[in-house]
Amino acid sequence: MENQEERIRPGQKKTELPPEQIAKLEKADALARQILDYARNTLFMNLRFMKNALGRCNFVPYTGTIAADALCFYYNPLYVLKEFEKNQNKIIRTYLHMVMHCVFQHQFVSPYIRRNLWNLACDIAVEKMIQELQIESKDKTLENRQKSALQYFEQNVKYMTAEKIYEYLTNHNLSEAKCEEMQMLFQEDNHDVWYEGAGGAVLTELSSGKRASDKIRGKNGMSGTSGETEDFTESEAIRKMWQKLAQQIQLDLETFSQQYGTEAGSMMQNLLAVNRERCNYENFLRKFAVRGEVMKIDTDSFDYNFYCYGRSVYEEVALIEPLEYKDVKRIREFVIAIDTSGSVAGKTVQRFIQKTYNILKSQESFFSKVNIHMIQCDTVIQEDVKITSQEEFDEYLKHMKLKGFGGTDFRPVFGYVDELIRKKEFTNLKGLLYFTDGYGTFPQHEPDYKTAFVFLDDEYNNYDVPVWAIRVMLTTDDIMEGK
Repeated sequence: MENQEERIRPGQKKTELPPEQIAKLEKADALARQILDYARNTLFMNLRFMKNALGRCNFVPYTGTIAADALCFYYNPLYVLKEFEKNQNKIIRTYLHMVMHCVFQHQFVSPYIRRNLWNLACDIAVEKMIQELQIESKDKTLENRQKSALQYFEQNVKYMTAEKIYEYLTNHNLSEAKCEEMQMLFQEDNHDVWYEGAGGAVLTELSSGKRASDKIRGKNGMSGTSGETEDFTESEAIRKMWQKLAQQIQLDLETFSQQYGTEAGSMMQNLLAVNRERCNYENFLRKFAVRGEVMKIDTDSFDYNFYCYGRSVYEEVALIEPLEYKDVKRIREFVIAIDTSGSVAGKTVQRFIQKTYNILKSQESFFSKVNIHMIQCDTVIQEDVKITSQEEFDEYLKHMKLKGFGGTDFRPVFGYVDELIRKKEFTNLKGLLYFTDGYGTFPQHEPDYKTAFVFLDDEYNNYDVPVWAIRVMLTTDDIMEGK
């Protein structure tokens, strides 16, 4: 086999390995690949809804045990043969375990995360899903110990997703000893490739000279922290690929594979979590901007060719000068409706309004004079406060009190705003933000202004909105963090 010595140990000279040893390693590698193919085909027959995800990664030999990033499965041929000899189900379960990590994008992590707790949380979430799918156990004794530990987490963590389990582990200050003990129960693969590249030397080199893992992680891992734009872009493309696969699996489970029923309960929770709409709230608010003129030199429309020509002919006289005003997108007229029907805490509402205000008041998105209506509503209009300046906004936030706490009906706000438009209270209203935490009755007809329903949801609900409305999903953490 060409360049076999590099496949065995990068940089090793051909003379350092006798031909018979190279032949043995080649044979072990071929057998290991057959075992991995067998594991993939077995899972394909039993879990048809995962068919597109099971064959997505390439097999890459390396000197560790077994691992996976979002592009490759790294395997030690001797490790695979040894584990398969012990128990054929071992490699099947491990293969599925690694695919699950990819589907739920566990490799894409913050560089500031506590790695040992995140690794454990991901393994617990994956093993919970695998047990529910009733894949034959590799070790009955170990599986029973896992079930005992899982029962503890099920009693204390409402949603068995990696994120929620990690949050629980972090808040309860799990000791290093306890963490290692639990990792021995749930760990199936090496997670080092998520952060720093393969845990052992990768045996197969790409033609470009880069390792397979480096193609998508760069030097700083899957977290997207690489300074190289190309690496970051490729990493995001790989992540979007797995995002699409997760959406396909969720759709399949909800339709064609309904026979799994409650057996895939934890998997559906994780799919809802990973497929949850992620929103940059600051960028989103720009969709509600309207154009207006501000006193600011418009360098974009200034033609330097005419300016330079005029100065060359008339010296001190310029034929053209930059405009002293500029047409930009900024907020002038806006409605923020607050659903006060029940469970949204006053502190959370105030933080949401404060966050919205901090974004709007920035120089690039806020006119000096505005017309913003802050409306509180449950089944009726409870309060409407008109704000025309930043000073009035500050005063409103100081003395704001929630009113109402009845049922949820979105229609009164739209009827009230339409009445304000008829009374000429608005001249060019373009945006209405409706902050809510639950279901309500929508108006039957599309309004003349853009509308967004901002749902506060920490439990992976899937709220439907009319086709003419924008749906934004935020968690309490999204609202409390940042500005």
